[in-house]
Amino acid sequence: MGYYKHHVFFCCNQRKEGERCCNDRGSQKMRDYAKGRVKELKLDGNGKVRINQAGCLDRCDEGPVLVVYPEAVWYTYVDQHDIDEIIDEHLVRGRVVKRLRI
Repeated sequence: MGYYKHHVFFCCNQRKEGERCCNDRGSQKMRDYAKGRVKELKLDGNGKVRINQAGCLDRCDEGPVLVVYPEAVWYTYVDQHDIDEIIDEHLVRGRVVKRLRI
């Protein structure tokens, strides 16, 4: 196993005005929420979960998006409820959230 059990990357890319991008759909706010929630649940640190922001992950048309490694599972989401579900189901229980998977 690597340093982290799960490494989560949120696309927080900001494109030019008028171009579709994850940041225009609240990705930075949701990344900040996920990071706080993971810390609150004491899931962060060596052997656990790391939440990061990424530049463009090149899936903005399906976004906002995040990807969970090492499984390489891609998700879209709408709100904090979706982020909570990804944390609770995928990161804690190891079950892919099929309704949010892209």
